[in-house]
Order: sequence, then structure tokens, then C-alpha cells
Amino acid sequence: MRIILITWEYPPKIVGGIARHVYDLSNALVKLGVEVHVITCEHPGAAAEEVENGVHIYRVTPEGSGNDFVHWVHLLNNAMYVRGDALLTEFAEKEKDLKTRVPTLIHAHDWLAHFAANGLKKKFGIPIVATIHATEYGRNNGISGPLQGYISSVEWELTYEAWRVIVCTEFMKRECEFALRTPWNKMDVIYNGVDSTKFDVTMTDQEKASFRAKYAAPEEKIIFFVGRMVREKGVQVLIEALPKIRWGYHDAKLLIVGGGYKDHLISLAQYIGMDRHVYFAGFVPDDDLLKIFQIIDIACFPSLYEPFGIVALEAMAAKVPVVVSDAGGLPEVVRNGITGTTTYAGNSNSLADGILSVLHDAPRAASMAEAAYKDVLTVFNWERIANQTIGVYDQVWQEYTASLPAPVIAEPVKAKKVSAKAGKRKS
Repeated sequence: MRIILITWEYPPKIVGGIARHVYDLSNALVKLGVEVHVITCEHPGAAAEEVENGVHIYRVTPEGSGNDFVHWVHLLNNAMYVRGDALLTEFAEKEKDLKTRVPTLIHAHDWLAHFAANGLKKKFGIPIVATIHATEYGRNNGISGPLQGYISSVEWELTYEAWRVIVCTEFMKRECEFALRTPWNKMDVIYNGVDSTKFDVTMTDQEKASFRAKYAAPEEKIIFFVGRMVREKGVQVLIEALPKIRWGYHDAKLLIVGGGYKDHLISLAQYIGMDRHVYFAGFVPDDDLLKIFQIIDIACFPSLYEPFGIVALEAMAAKVPVVVSDAGGLPEVVRNGITGTTTYAGNSNSLADGILSVLHDAPRAASMAEAAYKDVLTVFNWERIANQTIGVYDQVWQEYTASLPAPVIAEPVKAKKVSAKAGKRKS
């Protein structure tokens, strides 16, 4: 089977969770024998075309910068469509014989890939599988204004044009049904995954102590957050919870990692008198991020909206106790009291109580971290996820081919027998 995978971000271009998801999925699919071609956006220093770990990658450049983000998305999609057109045309010329034709599907990730995917579908008659990672409705707690309405309409069109729709949690399945009117029986729930082996970082005690000293004093317990500095990730709730956390556990320190605008968060920490106990590290390279997971005491993700929560999964893979909110799909990833602690979304008191329960009961926290790691190995591993995704591909291909009209073969015209008397005129 061959998959044309279209995504606006792919490593080293990493904006959100889509890039890592598509990278891990692509690599896992290749290991199971699927031919994967990724069409994505350019990135400085990255090759325009390359084969990495068996994945064929094509990075395209939009013509112009665009008047705004939506315009730029259209320019990017045009470039992705052109590359996909050339690729599929090349395949079609090589595989003119139906017997040698490789089953080929398009897999589009989120609305930013819709226009290219749908254009290729219309031209080549190839079905689309769509993955919806989040919705504009969910991100904004509703739709307000023309821009949000436009993006939501594109999300709807993608799910409409797709043969099947993959979502990452039961929560997202309900959201797509409500916000995008996606038919319930058109969706498949396939969880995200994580490569647990990348967290096997070897550090001596001395190296850990030296690295840890960059962020906290030896006696301090590090409460860690990594993510975008946007409202939906709930960083402000974590900062607001810090006074109660420090009242209950004096040696607590927040370590916040992530790029983007954060002046409002710095001001909040100053306003409540907690700025000395919050370390804003900004963007951190992956190598350092993996080391940070080795020296933190709690990973906290207090999202207000979270379709899944890959960062929580990464903390679980690193065997770090996790405290999360009950927003979106997080309760499906973190089982409260079993693999971690869930708290009420948007409630700083609840969040502080959850963190304090972990700080004051280290043996129980360690036990939950071990249980979480087992879930990573058995439920959230990429081989399992890739197999489930191939199951969706197989279903789509079987239904698609069954829907095609049978080839019509014209029967040869048979000459009618004419008697010897035929055609004679009577005298």
C-alpha cells in the first residue's frame, strides 16, 4: 500500500503536536511495509527532498508570503498540490497495468492540508483519509468572527470529502460530531503514541545534579510544564496555583518551557509575588528537553482544551508523575489515581491539591508513574497505532474498490446467418 501524507508541519518544522505525530506515524508505517510519501512545508536547513528512515519527504515552498495566514495556507496548499500532482502522475505512468497498480490513498492532517488533498482527490479519484487533531470550535470554546467561521467550514469540508475520519480520543469523536456534524460511524478513534526509547537518557548522578542546578536549588522540587504559551494550555492556572502549593510544600519551583509570547505570564507571576519561584526557560532544544525529563519531580499539564495531550504521554514515557486537568481527552490518557492525577480544568485550587498530593506521597506517585509507563508500552506504542491505522486504510481501499463500476467489455458483433434465398427478387 502507498500513502500520500499531506501535512503543513513535519520535523524539523515543529509548530505543535502534528509534526511529531506525523513523523512517528510515518516511521511506524514504513516498518510495517507501507510506502509513505510526505508532502509538507519547507524549513530552513532542511532538504527539499530526501528519504529518511524509508519515508519519502518532499518539502515545498509557497509562492510568496501571503497577505495573511489563511492566504499563506492557500499558497502552501497550491505548492503541495503541484508536488502531489507530479508524484501521482509519475506513479500512474509507471503502473498503467491494473495488475501492478499499488493501492494508493491520501492522508490529510487537519484543515491546513485540505485544499491540496481535495484537489488531488478530484483529479486522480483517490480517496482521502483525514485526521482531525483539534477543531476551531474547541480551541476557542465556540465560533466567533469570520476567520473562525471560515476555518471551521474548511474543517467541515475536509471531514465531508474524506472517506473516513481518524480522531485521537472519544472526546474528539464527540466534538467532531457536534461541531462539524461528522457522522458517528464515519470516525475511528486511534490514540496518539510516543517512542519511549528516546527517553532512555543516560546521565550520572553528578551530571544530573549539574544540569538540575541550572533550573532549581538542590532542595527544591521541580514542577514542570512544556507547551505553547497560549490560554488553552492553562499555564496561567498553574502559576495561580503556586501560592497554595508553596503554602503546603515550601520548596516548590515551577519550570516552564516553551516559546512564544509570555510577557503576560511573567506579569502574572510578579503580580502574585511568585516570580522568584517561576523559571521561564523559553524554547529548549530536544536534547536538553530529554535531559529535563530526567531531573523533574512532577509534570503538570493544566489544559483548558486538550484533544489528547502528547506531552503528558511523554512524561509518562519518562516515568515522571503526572498531574493534568480533566479537559478534553486527558482523562482517557491519564487514569486518575492509577496512572496519574487529574484535577478540575481551570480550577487553581484543585490543581494545587493534586500537585500537593503527589509531593506528599512519593511512594504512591512512583507507583502511578510505573503503571503509566506500562500503558505507554502496551496502549500508546506506535506499532499498535500504525496497525490500527493500516486497518483504516484497508477498509477504505476495500470499500472504494467495491464502489467502482465493473469494467465494461464490449461483446463482438456476430454476423447474422442469411439463407441462400434471402435477397432474391421474385420474378
